[in-house]
This record gives sequence, C-alpha cells and structure tokens, in this order.
Amino acid sequence: MEQNRETQSPCCQCQYKATPRDNAQLRQLQNRLSRMIGQLGGISKMLEENRYCGDILVQVAAVESALQAFGYLVLQDHLETCVVEEIQKGNTQIVEEALALIKKLK
Repeated sequence: MEQNRETQSPCCQCQYKATPRDNAQLRQLQNRLSRMIGQLGGISKMLEENRYCGDILVQVAAVESALQAFGYLVLQDHLETCVVEEIQKGNTQIVEEALALIKKLK
C-alpha cells in the first residue's frame, strides 16, 4: 500500500504538511532550535564545571522559555495552514486535534 507523502509515512504514523513552510519561516525556526541546542550544550558544560545550582537553573528556565516560544510558533503555523486547510475540506475533526495539541503545550 503506497502512502502519500502529504499524509503519512509508510514507516510510522508521521504526517507531512500539505503546505510547505516558506524559507524565511523555516530559517527562523531552525535558528531558534540551534540557539536552544547551544543553550543545552552550555548547561552540560556548566554541570561538568560543577557550577552553582542557581546559575544552572537560570539557564534551564531560559531553555524552557525558548522551547515554549518555539512551540507556539509551530502551533500558530499549524492553525493558520493545516487546520484551516482541513476545515475547508470539511474535516472538522481537526479542531479536536488542535485542542489536544494546545493542551500539550501548556
């Protein structure tokens, strides 16, 4: 059974966007993700250096905040593209999925 790349991968339950992200948006998300990876590396180095717990916790809070903002950007894109497209096709079940995703981001 052949799977459409826009819906599901044959190897798992992964789905793909019907409308691709534009280059500027993709670059913005990749940059944010790279900064978070750098921050996590910094936390790892702080642990190796036996740095003060409070300083490490400040960095953990910064990464959590950055990850939350990243998630909200992806959610906004999801609502503006995937959800709108599915509703236009008559698939109102997508609203339940969107609500579940919003709850996971809290």
